[in-house]
Amino acid sequence: MPAAVNVQGATPSGMRLIPGGAFTMGAMDGYPEEAPLRRVALDPFFIDETPVTNRQFARFVAATGHVTVAEVAPDPRQYPGMPPELAVPGSLVFTPPAGPVPLDRPDLWWRFVPGADWRHPQGPGPDIEALGLMDHPVVQVAWADAAAYARWAGKALPTEAEHECAARGGLEGMRYAWGDELAPGGRQMANIWQGVFPHDHHGRAGTTPVGRFPPNGHGLYDMIGNVWEWTADWWEERPRRAAKRHPDACCTLRNPRGGTLHASFDPAMPHVKIGRKVLKGGSHLCAENHCQRYRPAARHPEMIDTATTHIGFRCVKRVSPPAAGGRSSRHR
Repeated sequence: MPAAVNVQGATPSGMRLIPGGAFTMGAMDGYPEEAPLRRVALDPFFIDETPVTNRQFARFVAATGHVTVAEVAPDPRQYPGMPPELAVPGSLVFTPPAGPVPLDRPDLWWRFVPGADWRHPQGPGPDIEALGLMDHPVVQVAWADAAAYARWAGKALPTEAEHECAARGGLEGMRYAWGDELAPGGRQMANIWQGVFPHDHHGRAGTTPVGRFPPNGHGLYDMIGNVWEWTADWWEERPRRAAKRHPDACCTLRNPRGGTLHASFDPAMPHVKIGRKVLKGGSHLCAENHCQRYRPAARHPEMIDTATTHIGFRCVKRVSPPAAGGRSSRHR
């Protein structure tokens, strides 16, 4: 990437400049949906140094009166077969089981809690201020809530490519945001699960205050771990690569965007027509024995109406807007 770009004006408060340029996106040694490797070029952009905190989100709600998705009862017409007891305001709360459970049964550690929302992430009871969470990432926010905050702040949600570029911190081809070793010298580099998921954690499981762990090469905190982060892109199972015009050409996809709303629907739930966006960065629930997605290349689909205790977001401000759809450029 270029060391610097000609950007007019000062860097917005609490943001860092990502100079843009070309990088290699994806991974071949991770989960199947991370492949293939592809060359991507981005225009420069600014990105928040940390995920949006409860303190910041509270200012937004006070200024706008925004009501989050989790604070509104779902419409049963959108969820054929929904049990009546779930048609109330609430959201998903991580609840660790007492012992080992099959790792293909997330219903054994997630439960819908009526009354759980961004102010009360664990459900009715003490709020975020009483719990001392004001400087933790805001959670229990659906995609529409993150997008509304971004608009109010004069920003946007990052594309998947922007998030991955920023998370890599200027490193090329490394497995993690800090190198190829998960815990260099035994040092914990991000808030991820310590122990055997989902029942055994060495310490307190949950979010941590933003900035507790070392920044990456771009001076960004919590790009990996702590909370998953919403992006602007619709999910597609196999990311696109730029088409080569002839075998010797090397093509780069410029400012790529994700798939389409219709193609993002979950094929395992054909009766539910709710789009899925790409999540990036992993969370405090990612573990060595389950969901090793504490890597820049990792990606995960999530329905846009979902609010949980491990999903948050951060924003970007673009120096120049990305072109819709992505376009290829040939490099000899």
